[in-house]
Amino acid sequence: MRCGRFRLDLSRPLVMGILNVTPDSFSDGGRFDKVDQALAHARQLLAEGADLLDIGGESTRPNADYVSPEEEMARVLPVLERLQDCGVPLSLDTRRTEVMRAALRVGVDLINDVSALEDEGALPLMRSCDAGICLMHKQGNPDTMQHAPHYQSVVEEVSAYLARRVALCLEAGIARERLLVDPGFGFAKTLEHNLQLLRALPQLEAQAGVPLLVGMSRKTMLGAITGEAIAAERLGASVAVAMEAARRGARIIRVHDVKATRQALQVLEAIDSPWTTID
Repeated sequence: MRCGRFRLDLSRPLVMGILNVTPDSFSDGGRFDKVDQALAHARQLLAEGADLLDIGGESTRPNADYVSPEEEMARVLPVLERLQDCGVPLSLDTRRTEVMRAALRVGVDLINDVSALEDEGALPLMRSCDAGICLMHKQGNPDTMQHAPHYQSVVEEVSAYLARRVALCLEAGIARERLLVDPGFGFAKTLEHNLQLLRALPQLEAQAGVPLLVGMSRKTMLGAITGEAIAAERLGASVAVAMEAARRGARIIRVHDVKATRQALQVLEAIDSPWTTID
């Protein structure tokens, strides 16, 4: 995959470490919203083996408060500037063209957009650069998306939407090898919707024609299954669902807990490899 300054080998699943520079993200809001705290956490994620870092300055959890583009840029740009030489691709989690443009000037390798480049001007902006792009599915906006999510067929509708967004990018002149898609677990989906999408990951990838990025780490869907109300206590569930996503074809796994996820992927790879020997 072409990803800004990097070329990613997706022959094995990669681990994307989450760095929320926000006061109100659902799992770790307020822990890393100062530059020094964010940089320290970035170093920890890298030490644990993160293949990419995903930096976000706007919480997109259900019922999240509005954040202005100016505030979002004030949160993320100083962190992006300080991480330019960290050695892995830098991803920016944003849905705003204005923020994308500013980040591209600073230096960013992947735009991870929950709105799939639907913001005005986003598509031509991304055509003019070499950054990778992740196109995600959602319905509505964070403040309303979980009120009453409804689909006739969630797999067919999500798959068709992602395929359309990929086609628009290709028509605009964006190379296929710059593209990823994300089904948007937890974004206007019930638990059953999420489980149907997880089971259908191979179908989603085949119809989109580009690799899959998935993010289910610590999410409410896992709490609904396990009964664990505290997001940070969903480590076991997060690792389990990450492994299932990897088995079903996800190429990039977006997680809070990098070390545990990498260890589990190493075990999965050893099990699947006929050449593995253990002394």
